[in-house]
Amino acid sequence: MEFCGEWYTVEEPNDFYVGREGDLAIDDNPYLHRQFLRIYPDHDMWWLGNVGNLLSATVSDDSGSIQAWLASGARLPIVFPVMHVMFSAGSTTYDFTVHASDEFYSRTPFAGTTVTSTTIMPVTLTLTQKQLILSLAENVLTQSVPGRGDVPSSADAASRLGWSMTTFNRKLDNVCDKLDKIGVDGLRGGKGKLANNRRARLVEYAVATHLVSPEDLPLLDAAKGADDGE
Repeated sequence: MEFCGEWYTVEEPNDFYVGREGDLAIDDNPYLHRQFLRIYPDHDMWWLGNVGNLLSATVSDDSGSIQAWLASGARLPIVFPVMHVMFSAGSTTYDFTVHASDEFYSRTPFAGTTVTSTTIMPVTLTLTQKQLILSLAENVLTQSVPGRGDVPSSADAASRLGWSMTTFNRKLDNVCDKLDKIGVDGLRGGKGKLANNRRARLVEYAVATHLVSPEDLPLLDAAKGADDGE
């Protein structure tokens, strides 16, 4: 496992815990579970399990073509040689990488990018929708060493783009609705659900699936204040 440039080795028959405390003590963030994720052997395979009771994690292969949402109590087999894990606690998003010696699952890349839109089948983003995601993911994408980054408030992200809060919130709703319709979990707003959770989940999904990348960041300053209606 790699986190913030440091490497950790997990060997059978030991379990490995990630959280505020454990084998990988991520941070003293009070929003982070003391023990959140568990890596352990079972039935001749290694597994990643969510042992927390509130937080979820976004898991993807290194190409971003396969992505899953690991909810509380769920587990996934580690079947790729490289697997990225992202999760948010409060306003901070963390990520680490799991490296395995074997690959049990073959993949076919399917993401394509143009200057004005990004397609990860079957969703297409307009330029301003992509700018919105970039405004939220900028701190994560600009890390010199991956590991942690803050997700800005809606007000700060709107200011970065030169948009009104009304425009920003409308576009955030449209992006989340569009991804929700293709089955992306954790983006549907609802009573009692903090907007920050939705923003953080959007960042996790977009970065994990390569919907946005550091190469897209110049788009943040393109057509500043524009409104394409989406």
